[in-house]
Amino acid sequence: MNTEPLIQFRGVHKAFGNKVVYAGLDLDVYPGETLTIIGGSGVGKSVMIKMLIGLLKADKGSIRFRGQEITTMSERELQTVRQRIAMLFQGAALFDSIDVGENVAYGLREHFRKKMSEQDIRERVAWALGLVGLSGIETMAPSDLSGGMKKRVGLARAVALRPDVVLYDEPTTGLDPINTTRINHMITGLRRVLGITSVVVTHDMASAYSISDRIAMVHRGRIIATGTPEQIRASDNPHLADFIRGNAPENEDLDTLLTT
Repeated sequence: MNTEPLIQFRGVHKAFGNKVVYAGLDLDVYPGETLTIIGGSGVGKSVMIKMLIGLLKADKGSIRFRGQEITTMSERELQTVRQRIAMLFQGAALFDSIDVGENVAYGLREHFRKKMSEQDIRERVAWALGLVGLSGIETMAPSDLSGGMKKRVGLARAVALRPDVVLYDEPTTGLDPINTTRINHMITGLRRVLGITSVVVTHDMASAYSISDRIAMVHRGRIIATGTPEQIRASDNPHLADFIRGNAPENEDLDTLLTT
């Protein structure tokens, strides 16, 4: 593994009103790895990756990509970053008003309008759909797709940009076991074939163990554990152990459980 991080979070703070999400986030992501972020609902896993591409602003601290400081970038500068860091949103976030082909082409038209011909765009769309096993469905409407197919089209849209990094926000949520396995195979396959660095947000430990080079757990505004799947399984960190086993702490009151 390359010893120089591709992405660095240092001392990152983020709050929404009185709710503190991060209070000193430190994390490295290395080129070519699949890093999976785990943690309970509402701990800020999705907030982390949205801060990385500037969809949310950190209140304090440093976020760097290839040595460039993300937190001080203008919107125009962030557009360049978003060409290199693509995101598969939870639920795929397809546009219902346009067909599959135009959905996959959307980022290409946004970022490469003056650099790619229509023929180039069509070829790139076909290539991306082929990578996710959906060749020839360009004219289908998103409303005609299954949940698993929508996720794969969303992934094709992300990969069409040929990014360095793909961020996955709960990629297997709502999918049946067959489609969950299919998405997991695609995440590992894209890393192998294209060398893509992946950051995956999930609460699905079976998927985390299956796809990850490293796993990091968020708890109370910080990363409390990182390691390989084997190291995470063997950890004696009580918060990590409770999460993995699905145990709620015995002294946690009902009001706390209902608001997290």
